[in-house]
Parts: sequence; C-alpha cells; structure tokens
Amino acid sequence: MALMQYKRIVIKVGSALVAPDGEGCSGKYLLTIAGFINACLQLNTEVILVSSGSVAAGKSHIGHGSGQPSISTKQAMAAVGQMQMIANWQRFFDCACSQLLITHGDLKDRRRYLNIKNTLRVLLENNIIPIINENDTVATQELKVGDNDNLAALVAMVADAEALLILSDVDGVFDADPRQVYDAKLLPEISNITPEIYQLAGGTSNSLATGGMFTKIQAADKACEQGIDTYIVNGTKANAFEHLLKKGNPGTRFVAKGNNLTAKKRWLKNTLKSEGTLLVDKGAVTALQRTGASLLPVGVQAVTGEFSKGAAITVVYVDKHKETLIAKGISQYSSQDLERIKGISSQQIETALGYCPSQEVIHRDDLVLL
Repeated sequence: MALMQYKRIVIKVGSALVAPDGEGCSGKYLLTIAGFINACLQLNTEVILVSSGSVAAGKSHIGHGSGQPSISTKQAMAAVGQMQMIANWQRFFDCACSQLLITHGDLKDRRRYLNIKNTLRVLLENNIIPIINENDTVATQELKVGDNDNLAALVAMVADAEALLILSDVDGVFDADPRQVYDAKLLPEISNITPEIYQLAGGTSNSLATGGMFTKIQAADKACEQGIDTYIVNGTKANAFEHLLKKGNPGTRFVAKGNNLTAKKRWLKNTLKSEGTLLVDKGAVTALQRTGASLLPVGVQAVTGEFSKGAAITVVYVDKHKETLIAKGISQYSSQDLERIKGISSQQIETALGYCPSQEVIHRDDLVLL
C-alpha cells in the first residue's frame, strides 16, 4: 500500500533530526519533515507525531561536565528541552499542536490507556497535531518504555494507526553494516522479522539517544504484529519525502501481518475476557449492525456484572426470551456509572454524573460485531 493511502499514520522523529548538533533545536531537517506532514494533512491523512530530542534541546541549559550525563541530569535537560522542542515544531505549522507526555505505566493502565486513546481521537477530530514524547522527567526505570521507537509503535496501536513511519539519519535496514561494508545493500521490503534480521542491527553512537537500528526493528515487529505497516526512512534526505508522496519507498518497509482493523477485532473478540453484559434495545442493534455506529447510553436497557472503565463487555439483545449476542467492546464507563446513565441521551450524561468523559458507552473503533 502506498503511504498516502493510509488514513492515519504515526511519524517518529529521532533526536538526530530534531537536534542534529546534539544541542538545542534546529530547523535544518524539521522544515522538510513539517512540509511532508502538511502535505499528508492536505491529502486527508491524519498524523500523530512522536518526537525525540527534548534532552538534546535542553542540554545547553544544564551543567553536566560529562559526555555521559546522569539520569537525573538527563531528566532536568528534558524538563527544559521539552518546551523548546514543542515550540520549535509549532512554528512550522499553521494548525495547532498539542503535547502529550506519557510513560509505559500510562499504557499499561486500562483507564489511562483509554484516556490517551480518547484524547488523541478528539485532537485529530479538531485538526490538531498531537506531539508525543516519553515523560522523561518523572518516569522511573520500571515505568519507562525506554526509547521512542518502541513508544511510537505503542502509540500507533493505541491510536489505531494504519502505518508507522520511523525517521532517522539512516536509510533503512541493510544486508550488512554500511559503516563497515561499502557495498552493503538496502533491503527495501521485509516480510518476516526473523532473528537474522535482528542480527543486522547495529547500535547507536549518540550518547543522548536511546535507540538504534535494533529498537527500530523491535518497534516494527510490535507494529506489524498488530497489522500496522512500518517504514524506516532517512529523514535527512529531502528526496525521501518526495518518494513517499509519489507512492515510492525510499527506505525499508516492514509488511504488516494482516490489516490493523483485523488484528484489533481479533484481539477484542478472542483475547479479552468479557467482564460484564449490556442489554440493549432494537434501535441500538440496528445502529450497530447496519450503520457501524457507536453504542450510546440511550440504547442501554440493563447492566449486568461489576466492571471498571476500560473493561471488555458483551452487548446482547433479548427478543421473546431469546438472547442474541450482538457485539463485544471496551467500555468507556464503569458498571456503576452505566447504571446511572443507561437509557438517557448523551447530552444528559454530565447532569447525571457530574462529568462526561465520552458521549459513547462503546466507541465504534473499540467494538467488534459478533
């Protein structure tokens, strides 16, 4: 599939592109990358940006006296540099940009995972570019993703993206180390990520970076398993973006296993254990089955079981004492809250609960018909 045919993509930009000199933000490469992002937006492709570079951006402001700064020093650099990095990105776009700082702990927690998903959904609906980075200033080692390549893969999964584009200062994956073998050949397409592919990966020589080719292949492995095509492209070369816009592949493409919709539906249907049941009316059944709508509270008649927000639940319909399984999905509300909002319109949720995190009980992106 050509990159421009995807409806939603995640673009990861490495430190070498944000701060090519290792200190402070630069527009040297970002101007071209931003031009590519703007072209994507004009073609109605939604873009989520995962940007490294906060540590490098803040390096000149924090005294460290070492080529290998301590963790606390890097965290201080990130605290300063994050603001500069976001401001640097914003100057290239006419539309608004937003900042999301997350940790692995946020992605592991069902409630926070769902909150991130909903936030991204609203930002994209309002034509705002989400810019995501790991929350380096507060993340402890056990709660860190560790590198933005793998973070980008996880974000692509949360966001239901169709493709992941990893931009760095390397052309892609080669059949040998191009730094040591002058005639090493670029691998334009990899259909199966084997141990041999991992062995082709080298490390990184950048003391402020946390990734290398290994983490990029690791990220591609994660994303492809979830049906997300992944590309590694050299972001320092302007003609690489021309190739992408012309439906070319200037780097290495990792072919997804199935499509992301299939992978997610399979995960929802077969992996998640249902923790409760919603009885819905005929109108809700029609909306779900015929129009691909989300499940709204007005269509819910009864709630069975105790579950929290983010739990998998089953949707059923009863006609003349015959129960029919309709769907399965991820609930935006706990069973306790659903008892209070069942049967009412979405506009009445805030009055009933005092807050309204979502107008849907189950969003259509988080629902599979049975």
